[in-house]
Amino acid sequence: MRVLVTGGAGYIGSHVVLALLEAGHEPVTLDNLSKGHEEAVLGGKFIQADITDSGTVQQILDREGIEAVIHLAADSLVGESMIHPGKYFRTNIYGGLTLLEAMRACGVPYLVFSSTAAVYGEPKEIPIPEDHPAVPTNPYGFSKLTVEQMMAWYERAHGLRYISLRYFNAAGSEPEGRIGEDHNPETHLIPVVLQTALGLRREVELFGTDYPTPDGTCIRDYIHVMDLAEAHVLALKALAEGAPSEIYNLGNGQGYSNREVIEAARRVTGREIPVRPAPRRSGDPAVLVASSARIQQELGWRPRYPELERIIETAWRWFLAHPRGFRKD
Repeated sequence: MRVLVTGGAGYIGSHVVLALLEAGHEPVTLDNLSKGHEEAVLGGKFIQADITDSGTVQQILDREGIEAVIHLAADSLVGESMIHPGKYFRTNIYGGLTLLEAMRACGVPYLVFSSTAAVYGEPKEIPIPEDHPAVPTNPYGFSKLTVEQMMAWYERAHGLRYISLRYFNAAGSEPEGRIGEDHNPETHLIPVVLQTALGLRREVELFGTDYPTPDGTCIRDYIHVMDLAEAHVLALKALAEGAPSEIYNLGNGQGYSNREVIEAARRVTGREIPVRPAPRRSGDPAVLVASSARIQQELGWRPRYPELERIIETAWRWFLAHPRGFRKD
C-alpha cells in the first residue's frame, strides 16, 4: 500500500517508515521538521509540510495516491502541555481534524493513530486494560483522547476505519543503529541516562522520589521502538483485510522504576551515572503499565525485544555511534 506517515521523520515515525519499507509498502513521509530529522527517513518519498495546513495535506493525499494514513505528527511532552495547553490543542486536535477532513475529501479509508497511555490518567488497576476509564491528567493525554473520539464520529458519519495504538514508553533503536532517539530538548529517561553515561550531561535528574512505589520513583512500561513500529504494520494489514475499528495498548506488560532503569543502564554501559533527586513533574502518574493481551490475541503482535537491558543495549549502540544525534558537527 501507499501510506502517508505524518511525523515520519521523528523518533517513532522514522522506525515506522523503516518497518513499512521492510514489509514492502510505499511510505510517503510528511513532517515539518520542527522536531524530526530528514536524515532519519531511510526510504520512500519525503515532503516537508505541516499537518495543520489543510490545503497542503489534501493535495498530498490526492497527488500521491495515498491509500492509508499512519498519523504520528504531534506535540508530545506532558510537562510542556501543562504549561502551554493551547499548543497541544492546535497541533494535536486541530491537526487531527485537518487530517480527518482531508481523508474524507480524498476518500482515504484507513487510519492508524499514534495515541498514548496518558489518556488513562491515574490508573485504577495495573496492568491497564483498554476498557479502563480514560480520564487524562494533562492536556497532552486530553488532546490524544479527543482525536480518538473524533475518529469514532468520522467512522459513524463517513465510514472511516481506524486503529488507535495507545503507546506506553517507547525506547531503544533499530538494531543496526542507523536511526535512533534525537530530541531537543531531550526529556525521555533512557536517552537522558545514556547521554549522562557519555558525559554529555553532568547528572540525571530523578523527577520525584516520593511516589507510592517500592523505591519512590515512577514506574513505566518500556516497549522497544521496533516492536512499536511493527504493530503499526500489523494494524494497517488488519484494516486492509476488513478488521473493525479498535483501540489497542502497546507495552510489555511489565513495569520498571526510574531507579531500575538507571541501574540497568549502568550494567549495559559499564559506566557511572550520577543522579540528583528533583521535584515531581506536574501531570506524571505514579505507575503506567499496559495490558497488551488484546493486540496479541487479535492481531498476533509479539514483542521481539521485551527485556529492558536489550532495549537499552540498542539505544546505547545508537548513542555511541551518534553522540550528537543526527548533527554532523
